[in-house]
Amino acid sequence: MRIGKSWIMAGSCVWHGLCSNLPYLPIAYKRQQELYAYIMRIDMTKKQFFVLVMVFVLGFASFGGVNTFFSYTNEMAFCTSCHSMKINLKEYQETVHYKNSSGVQATCADCHVPKQFFPKMYAKLLAVKDIYHELVGTVDTKEKFEARRWKMASAVWERMIKTDSRECRNCHQYQNMDLSEQDRMARKKHARAPMKGKTCIDCHKGIAHVEPDEPEDEDNEEPEAG
Repeated sequence: MRIGKSWIMAGSCVWHGLCSNLPYLPIAYKRQQELYAYIMRIDMTKKQFFVLVMVFVLGFASFGGVNTFFSYTNEMAFCTSCHSMKINLKEYQETVHYKNSSGVQATCADCHVPKQFFPKMYAKLLAVKDIYHELVGTVDTKEKFEARRWKMASAVWERMIKTDSRECRNCHQYQNMDLSEQDRMARKKHARAPMKGKTCIDCHKGIAHVEPDEPEDEDNEEPEAG
């Protein structure tokens, strides 16, 4: 079988071209690797950017969700939706914090929920306990509520003393009081309270709800005669 001259010449040219380009093959391979690495860097940069965007979006959505949850659970309608809280609501509606000449109202959250994030989270966790007692029937009647009122009120007073009546001081500050506009007794007590280390709740326990009577200590009761 004869091979045409043109095919032999073409093969020779191809072989000659490959041989002549052999010194450049490592350089081409290196450039190819550099190009691949560059493309991968761009791809990784895009991935990192995408991850950062997703983290930001999810974080923003989570913050918005938490804030919406807090706002909803701070509403008076939510706070007083439990049957047991209807008792407190009626008492509160008869106080100056609910209705007054200035029209400024202090709601449940203003007095019981801190503004700061972590104290607010702690207050919300404590509120779960109240929901639990409502569900299991610990305070689901007026009689049961009144039987536990002193204990519940004392727990709130204790927390307020520890925080120096933090929620009260969102509106009331000793240094902002015009003592000359107060009656003699209030002027005297407010002027001395800071020096004595007194806080709002020390004197104003019954300001928004009926102050319960301290239960008698059964252990100290005298035995009945006869």
